[in-house]
Amino acid sequence: MPELSAVHDYLRWRKKFPTVWCAGCGIGSIMGAIIRALQDLEIDKDDVALVGGIGCASRMPVYMDVNTMHTTHGRALAFATGIKLHRPDMHVLVVSGDGDALAIGGNHFLHACRRNINLTLVLINNSIYGMTGGQTAPTTPRGAVSHTMPYGNMDPPIDPVAVACSAGAGFVARGTVHGIVATTTYIRKAIAHQGFSLVEVISQCPTQFGRMNRMGDARSMLIWQKEHSITRSRAEQLPPEQVADKIVTGIFCERTGTEFCQAYQSYAAAAQAAAESGNETS
Repeated sequence: MPELSAVHDYLRWRKKFPTVWCAGCGIGSIMGAIIRALQDLEIDKDDVALVGGIGCASRMPVYMDVNTMHTTHGRALAFATGIKLHRPDMHVLVVSGDGDALAIGGNHFLHACRRNINLTLVLINNSIYGMTGGQTAPTTPRGAVSHTMPYGNMDPPIDPVAVACSAGAGFVARGTVHGIVATTTYIRKAIAHQGFSLVEVISQCPTQFGRMNRMGDARSMLIWQKEHSITRSRAEQLPPEQVADKIVTGIFCERTGTEFCQAYQSYAAAAQAAAESGNETS
């Protein structure tokens, strides 16, 4: 048997492949980016927990050979919070789709940000509910077609980067599948950051979003990503109307603050000391 790449060490390649993802889906590229980020940081796979919810993106824990949980819809961050509180020494990652994290899971997303708990959320944004048939998602662009809004989406999309920055996340970045090298760098920095980190990755869904919105095959959608992407530094030099239809990439927030697990441990120690002091007094 030929020598295998080190990437295979992080995959359940002997029994879980091929994947369920459609041809041309960007999620496999993002999984590769996560693996390369872990390799660059020299993190042992036994020290990693990967949590997913429900959806195309959240199938990733099935294929990666780390400690994994495939949880309920929208609750991946809640499960991950429990893991991190019990094992603060582990690197806990969450992979979630835009619907999973921002619709039914939106409340957990807000509170994970404000708590600044040391988790990394890789939010895969393909602008649609892909696995369940192509319904409008919180990130579906205004005017885009889906099965639930065949005449075009009337609602403005959520900007998860803006929400995360305003809600208190420590590290926030956005990349694309086309720019997977830069995206890998963002994921690596997110994992290394002490506090809550978000990396939104714009991904193509040729089967649902691309087909319904006449964007062509996966290659055409990747070219579209390239043509519509602009760095944050460049976007800041342009008037808003020239940035309105662009994918702005880069690091948007990088700050330190009180991390939730550390605060919790201090709180628990103080409570225990107070209880012991009360027992001695009585």
